[in-house]
Amino acid sequence: MKSASPVDRGSENEAAQDSRGQTATKEKSMGMVVISGSGLWKPEEFVTNKELVSSYNEFASRFNAQNADAIAAGTLAEKPQSSSDFIVKASGIRQRYTYRKEGILDVERMRPLLSVRADDELSHQAEIAVHAAREAMEMAGRTAKGIDMVIVSCAYTERAYPAIAIEVQQALGIEGFGFDMLVACSFALHRAHDAVAVGSARCALVINPELITPQVNFKDRDSHFIFGDVSTAMILELADTCTAPHSYEILATQAVTQYSSNVRSNFGHLSFASDSDPFADDKLFCQDGRKVFREVCPLTSEHLAALLRNSGMDVSDVRRWWLHQANIHMNQLIMRRLLGREPNFDEAPIVLDEFANTASAGSVIVFHLYHEDLMAGDTGVICSFGAGYSVGSLIVRKR
Repeated sequence: MKSASPVDRGSENEAAQDSRGQTATKEKSMGMVVISGSGLWKPEEFVTNKELVSSYNEFASRFNAQNADAIAAGTLAEKPQSSSDFIVKASGIRQRYTYRKEGILDVERMRPLLSVRADDELSHQAEIAVHAAREAMEMAGRTAKGIDMVIVSCAYTERAYPAIAIEVQQALGIEGFGFDMLVACSFALHRAHDAVAVGSARCALVINPELITPQVNFKDRDSHFIFGDVSTAMILELADTCTAPHSYEILATQAVTQYSSNVRSNFGHLSFASDSDPFADDKLFCQDGRKVFREVCPLTSEHLAALLRNSGMDVSDVRRWWLHQANIHMNQLIMRRLLGREPNFDEAPIVLDEFANTASAGSVIVFHLYHEDLMAGDTGVICSFGAGYSVGSLIVRKR
């Protein structure tokens, strides 16, 4: 069995680059960094496919009746009906957790109803971040005094500034620094890994507070079912300081981006200056799902193959794949390209049926729920992929 090179603190950094320009970095001069804890918080409320379809279909019927003349004239598209079977077949999703269920199923509203919090109150997103962070800290055996770096990484933040990460840092009593990243979880884990490895931080807390349902277009049949709300967290530190019972050495990291607007949201501060509607459909989550599927699957499978190749490993060396949870067919295709066959649940667990797509949190959810059963020396891959396009991954080994 091949494995990534062990740590040699006195030697040069080693990086292998493939023909696509992707770089897999193996630790040679830097200290071995480990994932020592993970946390998961999910809302108490959830919405089933049946509930979502009932609400959407009522809206679609009303819309079509109110706009019958324009639809007949061909100047307006008819809203198609949906079904629970359609959603399961298209995505593998059966339900999704929601931070606030109220308002989502109301045909007159069709979006969650959130309260406005005062500036001196903990924000919605910081609140769910703190929940996940505390569980990760407990698992790692870490207190606030032992952490000096906080990264909040997610698809959306509820404000531009001050950073949610700094608010979380304040709420937890952590000294040091924090910042936000609007990108997948693996990219944040990369940044945390690098900071701890070179000594600019002793211990990093990476949080994915995904509050996505406020940006979902619940009036769009092709996307109204995709997302759910959740918060995840991970602790990264040097192996020398880790006392956690279930920790994982980070053997290699790799990231690649390739521009595409096939997954997009135009929401932003320029709406005020451009006199555009800040709540128009294009300001919500938008995607061309078919193009995303055709382009992201080969990009991700090639990325993972390169990561293993650059790390001196084979696909057969990987005991478990903790993949981003966007769509069951995407995950199955990516794994078929790598394995040459259908993966089983033990190899590549799926949580889409319960959680739906949770953006950057997806791969962390799967890791959190399915990592303690591995044996010392077992190797796994954490991989996230999505908008951008962006793909990021880590090879980890159970200590």
